[in-house]
Amino acid sequence: MRKFNINVNGKSYAVEVEETSEGISVSAPVQQAAPAAPKAAPAAPAAGNGKPVKSQMPGLVKKLCFANGATVKEGDAIIILEAMKMDTPISAPFSGVITYSTSEGSNVDSGAVLCTIA
Repeated sequence: MRKFNINVNGKSYAVEVEETSEGISVSAPVQQAAPAAPKAAPAAPAAGNGKPVKSQMPGLVKKLCFANGATVKEGDAIIILEAMKMDTPISAPFSGVITYSTSEGSNVDSGAVLCTIA
C-alpha cells in the first residue's frame, strides 16, 4: 500500500493505492490533507484604456519597475515576477503610458492582466 497526496480543483486529498494482480486499485480518500500552497488571489481588473499586458506564468509580483502613469518604451522591464524561485522580468511589448492592475507582493495566475499600456 502506498500513500499519495492528490490535488483536485484546489483541494488536496490523501489517498492509498494498492497494487493487485489485476492492476492498480485506488481506495476512497482517506482524509483531506492540508493545502499544498496558498491560492493565488484573483487579479484586479485592468485599469486604464490601453492594451493589456498579461502574465505568461503564475508567480509572485516582486517589483513594479515604474510608477503608474509613467511612460515606458518597448522592451523596458516593467515588472519582476518570481516563479519557481527565479526572477523573471516582464518587458513592455510596446511603448506608452503604463497603468498597473496588480501590486508588489501579489500572487498572479497565468493569463492575469498585470497592467495596461496606452
